[in-house]
Amino acid sequence: MTEALYLTDSYLRCFDAHVIAVIEEQSAVLLDRSAFYPGGGGQPGDTGVLRVDDQELPVTQVKRGNLHIVEGALPTIGAVMQGELDWERRYQLMRTHSAMHILCGVVWRDYGASVTGGNMQPLRGRMDFEFERMEKDLVAEIEAAINVEVSAERDILVNILPREEAFQIPDLIRTKINLLPEGIKEVRTVEIIGLDLQADGGTHVANTREIGPLQIAEYRSKGRINKRITLQL
Repeated sequence: MTEALYLTDSYLRCFDAHVIAVIEEQSAVLLDRSAFYPGGGGQPGDTGVLRVDDQELPVTQVKRGNLHIVEGALPTIGAVMQGELDWERRYQLMRTHSAMHILCGVVWRDYGASVTGGNMQPLRGRMDFEFERMEKDLVAEIEAAINVEVSAERDILVNILPREEAFQIPDLIRTKINLLPEGIKEVRTVEIIGLDLQADGGTHVANTREIGPLQIAEYRSKGRINKRITLQL
């Protein structure tokens, strides 16, 4: 098992790790610990480099199971590697993911609309909600409200709770479908103090002031009660 360092420290850029497996047919290495986020919940996985001795291996993708897909000659099992994230890209994704939680929190608080889907890339993300109608005035209202929350400089806290304790929290799952596996024993929560509390496995900034101004770049209908909002940072 790989120790997922990103779960408790989203700001960790560099780390040391041992190679515990090499999968030649996938040009992949498995590490005993990693700060690379493998992707999930609409957030893309990290990229960066792994270094061993005088060799630098670009990490082009991280797959589920924390398989690090690399370019170059694969290391041997037991080798000590130094990992370094593409920090500019990661931090942009952290800001974007936290912005999406602000959007979700505002829409849930003010309109009671559930999330039906979402995705993001650095500095841009989209989220689908159960709205029957979405018009220009409503969009302007939402945009103003989410920027108020950014300016409020709310702290963002991460906790890992026993499943039984986590599911006593009202409205912990904001998506229309509960995507948490049945057998999971612990649930990671992300809380924007005073606004939002959700189960989430991604990386986030520590305070909403880090996100910066938000713009609703696009909105459109994806069905009778399914409306899409696209945020631009």
